[in-house]
Amino acid sequence: MLTPMSSRVVLTYGSFDMFHQGHAQLLQRLSTMGTELIVGCSTDAYNEKMGVPAANSYAQRRLILESCRFVSRVFAEQDWDQKYTDIINYNVSVFAMGDDWQGQFDALNDITQVVYIPRSAIIGDRKPFHMMAKQPALRAVAS
Repeated sequence: MLTPMSSRVVLTYGSFDMFHQGHAQLLQRLSTMGTELIVGCSTDAYNEKMGVPAANSYAQRRLILESCRFVSRVFAEQDWDQKYTDIINYNVSVFAMGDDWQGQFDALNDITQVVYIPRSAIIGDRKPFHMMAKQPALRAVAS
């Protein structure tokens, strides 16, 4: 008899601007890591704050993500420091980001499994927006 897989929530973040096949392949791969894939999509204001405005509006990018069959839920990424509380609030088992973020989120290993996915093989060699703009350091949040 088959037993159902226990709930395993995977969380990732991104701008997902000018959505393309590489984005879909990344989301497909992430969706195989759990039973639910949640995506934090950066808002227009957040992208502006980070110094890299999106070509497509947040509403357009969110709609595209919500229509992707690999994605269970989409919410707004409005602040760099919200990741810790998002992991707790959504009961995240796996926090997954591209390997271009390698080491940036290791502080979250105390509350979830942090995984860095090879990005260039899926997305391509286009420089991601966060590498064009200066990022703040991730601060640990006391519990």
